[in-house]
Amino acid sequence: MATTITMPQLGETVTEGTILSWAKQPGDTIAEDEVLLEISTDKVDTEIPSPVAGVILEILVPEGETVEVGTALVVVGEAGESSAQPPIAEAASLDTPPPPPPPPPPVAETMAVPAAAPSPMGAVPTNLSPVVRKIAGEHGVDLSQVTGTGRDGRITRKDVMAFVAAAPAPVPSVAPKVETPIAPEPEPQETPSEIPVVEVAPEPMPVVSTPTPPPSPVVQDSAPPARTPGGDEIVPLDRMRTRIAQNMIKAKQTAAHVWTSVEVDYEAVERVRQAHKENWKAQEGFSLTYLPFIARATIDALAAYPKVNSSFFLEEGHQVFHRQVNLGIAIDLNQEGLIVTPVKGADGLRLRGIAREIHRLAGKARAGDLEPDDVAGGTFTVTNPGPFGSFMSAPIIGVPNVAILSTDTVVKRPTVITNADGSDAIGIHHIGYLGLTWDHRAFDGSTAVLFLARIKENLQNWGWEQELQ
Repeated sequence: MATTITMPQLGETVTEGTILSWAKQPGDTIAEDEVLLEISTDKVDTEIPSPVAGVILEILVPEGETVEVGTALVVVGEAGESSAQPPIAEAASLDTPPPPPPPPPPVAETMAVPAAAPSPMGAVPTNLSPVVRKIAGEHGVDLSQVTGTGRDGRITRKDVMAFVAAAPAPVPSVAPKVETPIAPEPEPQETPSEIPVVEVAPEPMPVVSTPTPPPSPVVQDSAPPARTPGGDEIVPLDRMRTRIAQNMIKAKQTAAHVWTSVEVDYEAVERVRQAHKENWKAQEGFSLTYLPFIARATIDALAAYPKVNSSFFLEEGHQVFHRQVNLGIAIDLNQEGLIVTPVKGADGLRLRGIAREIHRLAGKARAGDLEPDDVAGGTFTVTNPGPFGSFMSAPIIGVPNVAILSTDTVVKRPTVITNADGSDAIGIHHIGYLGLTWDHRAFDGSTAVLFLARIKENLQNWGWEQELQ
């Protein structure tokens, strides 16, 4: 009996995913637990194994489509088994969510046509995903001028973004056409141009190979030129950079960002670090940096000021105070992106345990082995630009969290030292800065300053020798 496989719940906070690629095609056999497809979630890309063995009868969601958890993706059954009835019905509901297919008979008949032939240039396809329509509307893209590279000629998010990237050159000649169907909503304008194309779908296919309606610059939009006439290189945004951009804009538009910083004397930390660095490297296999010390001091401060270890939801009218500290660590992926992986239950670990977990997660991130749960559930984040030479940094909060701490470069600098007898002297100590970006909706400046002061006090005066025992 045929089995319909749906979009799985990939992590506690994941609600949707984008189909990156199918490892199998209709007619292929697949074993249980064999890789079936690759899905991109908000943070990571994940290979999904098949829960059953059988033959791929029908793929219901093409590559490039973004769907919610629980959406039917593919039908698997026995060789020779028909999948014509139920799967086609499901596929139709996927292509045209909530409202059923348009009532006129000609449109209903074409539900099966897109699978046989890609939409010709000059016609707005009917099998567009909500994400593609949204992006096209935001950028004023005429979808009839975009050539789809997805399965069966379907227009994907990447196709639209490539069209937008190449748009500056042809703007003068294309502008009048782009502004007419600026979004898919105005059906009275689109219907006249769509109906004739639907009725003669088999005939316009030659137009795809020799497009005549648009000017020649538009024909090249599906494969943007490597360089503009001025020599600038055009590079389409990849998935990670797109996700980072969207998340950063959302965060800046949501949280009331404020930045506060303190100067820290790391001399006590430096002495312990120098005394143990060789043994540490031999035992653990990686270097003992300032980051585990800062993380340990920060976890203690979060316990003292729980408002900083919270999530804020203005529209819902509540604030969540987290019972444990899931300390997010921002990891640089060789300048190709940034991802935050939380150390779960960090408040139950000492310095050595924290350092081990940070090293493990960083290794998984750079190897591309992170799973959805590895990037979910963080309650407070530490970003560490110090090793790159930063002086002071003001990072962006990862909402709904309410704060993020930046650890900047530690350098030798002259400073005033107060002796035991109360006298002052000048000494050379290791000095650095900590910057806290915080959400003024969730708490006020006094909390931010006291929180930073607690971290500073911990770093300068704790018995760090005992932490390494």
